[in-house]
Amino acid sequence: MTEGSQLAKFLKQILHDGFVAPAHRQVGANQENHKSPLAPLCIDRGDGGIRKRWHRLTQMNPANRLILSAIQLLPRPLVKPFAMRYIAGEELDDAVRVVRAVNSKRMMGTMDVLGENVGTREESLAAVGACEEVLHSIHYNRLDANLSIKLTQFGLKIDEEFCRTNVKRLLGIASGYNNFVRIDMEDSSTTDETLGLYERLRSEGVEHVGVVIQANMRRSEEDVLRLIPVKANVRLCKGAYIEPDAIALRGKEEIRLNYLKLLKRLLEGKCYVGIATHDDFLVNGAYQYIQEMNLPRSDYEFQMLYGVKGRLRDRIVADGHRLRVYVPFGRSWYAYSIRRFKENPQIAWYVFQAIFSGS
Repeated sequence: MTEGSQLAKFLKQILHDGFVAPAHRQVGANQENHKSPLAPLCIDRGDGGIRKRWHRLTQMNPANRLILSAIQLLPRPLVKPFAMRYIAGEELDDAVRVVRAVNSKRMMGTMDVLGENVGTREESLAAVGACEEVLHSIHYNRLDANLSIKLTQFGLKIDEEFCRTNVKRLLGIASGYNNFVRIDMEDSSTTDETLGLYERLRSEGVEHVGVVIQANMRRSEEDVLRLIPVKANVRLCKGAYIEPDAIALRGKEEIRLNYLKLLKRLLEGKCYVGIATHDDFLVNGAYQYIQEMNLPRSDYEFQMLYGVKGRLRDRIVADGHRLRVYVPFGRSWYAYSIRRFKENPQIAWYVFQAIFSGS
């Protein structure tokens, strides 16, 4: 029996019995240490990431760790139908179709070519080319949409100047179409470089570019104070990456409170803010700030992920606010899906239940 099938059998028992057994237990006089179901995810793959993967897993509660480990051991064809509920598809035409539907509901879009942490210059240049095609397609199809990019897809970890050249090339096309490019924030290993590149672009007179701040990071208030003087265009989100306690907030309420504090600072600082959240509490808090500051609709927008909380999305638009839907697409869908599962383990649990409960 394979490791995947063993873990699947164990988790099917959980679904039936409604409990989670400990990963390690002592048995008899020998106090035998049984192998954790998480062990397959902690195999050294030669990329130096074993400690980081183990740390991220151990930051989650045992039930969520177990479910996530199961999802990652399943064959990708089993996971794909569920992942595609949150992804437009594998091709640009799929994303165009979804954005058209989004626009028809009086919502804007931002398109993201999935992929990150490329290893070669050739891969980076291919990603740049794909993003150029997105900008051309938005223009030719008259879509109300912009583009989101990740710097590690553009070669940030290969060579920073190479990455900057790639970004500038893309921004040149966006400027010609009077469009906009958002630089996504990735994990903490890239934060300084991402903000540094953004600030350098702004110092060079580039206006049609924005950045992201994650409310779960302890450093974010300091970063916001850096961005306010240049009137940055900022997407504010909770943060989808699991980071060490030393640099990240962990509790739900403390992240919420930090989000609202950062949002207030940005709005008071006259920054354009993409209020990116699916949390009703934060949406209501944003509503209150908007009302108190008497902000015009042109000073902010709400942002939500494709496939998530459609009713809340519709309510925000019905209340008269502008809203942008994040529409990812591409063949590198798996890593994005796993990150979404980590961010919301309930989705991962649903996927596993749907696959195995009837078998």
